[in-house]
Amino acid sequence: MRKRNRNLRKVIITSLVAIIFLVTGIYLYSTYSQIEINENQYVAEKVQSTVNEQTVEDVTEKSQSVADMLEGTMKCVVGISKLKNNGSSIFSSSNEDSLGLGTGVIVSDNGYILSNEHVTGEKYSTCYITLENGKKYDGTVMWSDNDLDLSITKINATNLSSISLGDSSKLRVGQTVYAIGNPIGFEFRRTVTSGIISAKDRTIKLEDKQNVSYMSDLIQTDATINPGNSGGPLIYPNGTIIGINTVKISSAEGIGFAIPVNVVKPVIESFKNNGKFEQATIGVYAYDKDVIPYLSNNISFNQGIYIAEVIKNGPASNSGLKEGDIILSIDGVKLNTMNDLKEFVFSKKDGDIVSLEVSSGKVVKNVNITLR
Repeated sequence: MRKRNRNLRKVIITSLVAIIFLVTGIYLYSTYSQIEINENQYVAEKVQSTVNEQTVEDVTEKSQSVADMLEGTMKCVVGISKLKNNGSSIFSSSNEDSLGLGTGVIVSDNGYILSNEHVTGEKYSTCYITLENGKKYDGTVMWSDNDLDLSITKINATNLSSISLGDSSKLRVGQTVYAIGNPIGFEFRRTVTSGIISAKDRTIKLEDKQNVSYMSDLIQTDATINPGNSGGPLIYPNGTIIGINTVKISSAEGIGFAIPVNVVKPVIESFKNNGKFEQATIGVYAYDKDVIPYLSNNISFNQGIYIAEVIKNGPASNSGLKEGDIILSIDGVKLNTMNDLKEFVFSKKDGDIVSLEVSSGKVVKNVNITLR
């Protein structure tokens, strides 16, 4: 009897185990048979490929956009020569040295051209302008500034393509820029080079024979600048001009300089709107703080413009200003460079009264001056 019960128990246990395995198998089969393969995992490479193709298209579109911009900007760039016969070969006797070949950029549709003074010559001198379409014009220098090495020349032409003025006060080191100019000679006219803004507010010392001068507040770039590029535009990728190329360091590669366009904006606007520009002055010779170390090791200040000389019988001659004073601000606008001062004064006219905040020794005072 006991033996029969044990056998029966074994049968029951075996049956239960079999039933459990059967139920478990049915459950697992029914569960996994409903799981679908995730095709998204399979096409992951395709998605990545699409992203890569989009990136390539973006790069291509950006490249085409820059090319379109440069193509349009080139119409604004002109060749400038001091002699009428500008030759046709870099190997001819009519080279850059004898002709004064250089570059300029049209800043108004009625024929005002911005360039360097050393390219066009001084005010009222004559130079010869060649447009992108090959047309040649006699140009008259209407304004120039030797310290800035800038000039504005007028030709008798209308409906010209003109460049848009950018804002050089917003420059940042590392931004991409393009330079357009006429290096060496006729064959290489309107050469485009690219680079970045390497530094801002640079001051350099220029020595020409026995003359020594200083240029300050310059934009430094590694975009290639060669003889003949002088006077050409330094431009943003959006096509606006932010500087005029002027000099390079001949003993090094990739160190060129441009004059910020903001300093000359008031002059350009005056010519465009009024056909003239009446330059007012304060009547002092002054220097940036970055120029002072070239002149003296005993002068130190953190902000402002150092007065080196008050011009005799000039607007400031009876104002109480003297050598060694520091102009901190003009009409509340703080000054750090001579370009700051020039830009402000260029926006004024003869007879305007300006208020200077001046540090004289340990005293800070306000001085009113009538410009003329």
